[in-house]
Amino acid sequence: MTGRRPAGAAPDGPRAAPVGAGRPRVLVLRALGLGDLLAGVPALRALRRAFGGYEIVLAAPRELAGAASASGAVDTLLPARAPGRAVPPALAWTGPPPEVAVDLHGNGPPSHRLLQGLRPGRLLAFAHPGTPEIQGPVWRADEHERARWCRFLEWYGIPADPADLRLAPPGAPCPAPGAVVVHPGADSGARRWPAERYAAVAGELRGHGYRVVLTGGPGEDGLLARVAGPAGLDRVDVLAGGLPFGELAALFAGAAAVISGDTGIAHLAVAYGTPSVTLFGPVPPDLWGPPPGTRHVALWHPGPPGDPHGREPDPRLLRIQPEDVLKALLDHPEVARP
Repeated sequence: MTGRRPAGAAPDGPRAAPVGAGRPRVLVLRALGLGDLLAGVPALRALRRAFGGYEIVLAAPRELAGAASASGAVDTLLPARAPGRAVPPALAWTGPPPEVAVDLHGNGPPSHRLLQGLRPGRLLAFAHPGTPEIQGPVWRADEHERARWCRFLEWYGIPADPADLRLAPPGAPCPAPGAVVVHPGADSGARRWPAERYAAVAGELRGHGYRVVLTGGPGEDGLLARVAGPAGLDRVDVLAGGLPFGELAALFAGAAAVISGDTGIAHLAVAYGTPSVTLFGPVPPDLWGPPPGTRHVALWHPGPPGDPHGREPDPRLLRIQPEDVLKALLDHPEVARP
């Protein structure tokens, strides 16, 4: 591996588009979930600044088009996905090869090989023994996700700020202004706090005078029902089925607070600056948690790392009790009182 690129300069410098041709394209691979996309916003914006005359194409799941647009850093979304956190088997890329391909998906080599197959002019990626021809920075497992990708770009001479993660307020009005939004779902059981505990928290908050609104993704209607019934929530306050991004963004931007597990919804609260309480289990908050400060509270009991994709709730997550969540919310210095 060679030394670091000179600071402040993109690799070899951005190239101007030929006269009469379309804009050159930068392809960014990050075919993951909502939280991954939002954690990658600082890196995406750094690429937008570094390649101002280029079309930024993001390879990501189709349902993230709204979030990608809200970042202000993506011109085009190229639909791409794979089960779990795997690398897509192929990309539906058309036209000339990308001028630059950027691997924001992982540390390779599967993601490296996928991008190399498109024959980009340049490939920005982490170094890996399986792809020794790539001279990139070294991957570190103990690094916060936002900081990791900014350091990665800095190595290539592209300035990036991990704190550049806020989204502009959405244009649509909030459907439940001033409510506490509770999101009990998560992609894996390891990060899913028990429904009865969410119900206890929601019921107590209603007793304190807060309006509580539940949100859930596709396939989580049954989970929401197990929370709403014991908590005494009205049907109008159960937003089932998975809201489109525009509605979800408006809800979170106008909420009093957000309570959720370590999932994409927690990153959405951070993106809109909404006070939040996030419950961590198998993954510590110093790897995926909110930025420092009083606005976002991370609840976590230290211990050996667990499996974030496990089927059963992580033991560290289960050590968090409803009274811990209630205290964090009711004592929160930035949550408006009803």
